[in-house]
Amino acid sequence: IARKEKQTGNWFVGGITDENPRSHNLEFDFLEDSQVYEAIVYKDGANAHWNDNPLDLVIERIEVHKGFKLKVDLKEGGGFAISLKKK
Repeated sequence: IARKEKQTGNWFVGGITDENPRSHNLEFDFLEDSQVYEAIVYKDGANAHWNDNPLDLVIERIEVHKGFKLKVDLKEGGGFAISLKKK
């Protein structure tokens, strides 16, 4: 799901999965043209598991723009959250 914050133009994106791991290719085609955003990505770590290792978390800061693509791997029972703020 993606949600735009009123008045700021910042975005929040998130997703979850069930007991099945998944990979998802996110496309940031909803962002404004010619605008760069700082993205803080919270995602499952390499050894994350809903029961055995629920706190394995990776936090990354990247720059994104309209048309940017990002592959996110969701572990069993995991998910991701992204905060996008205009630079």
